[in-house]
Amino acid sequence: MSVAYIAQADAGSSLGVLWPLLLLGGLMYFLIIRPQRKRTRNQQALSAALEVGDQVRTIGGLMGVIVGLGDDWVTLGIEEGRIRVLRSAVAARINTGDSS
Repeated sequence: MSVAYIAQADAGSSLGVLWPLLLLGGLMYFLIIRPQRKRTRNQQALSAALEVGDQVRTIGGLMGVIVGLGDDWVTLGIEEGRIRVLRSAVAARINTGDSS
């Protein structure tokens, strides 16, 4: 019977080691993976909703008006002319009604 008791004790101790790993995995999911997925979804929704005439800001800080659209790119009208950037480089739409 002592062999069966040792086997049960080993099984219990391996579960004791497994719980912190499971908790760490869950913590990583809620603090890192889930928010990143949400940001990715929001970026994809913004890219899909772009229209000609929208004022936008790129990740590089350029601000302009969309004058042309392609599958993977947008053409921005800026003060000195036009520039073509990837859709994924558009960081935000600028609200024209704001005074700032």
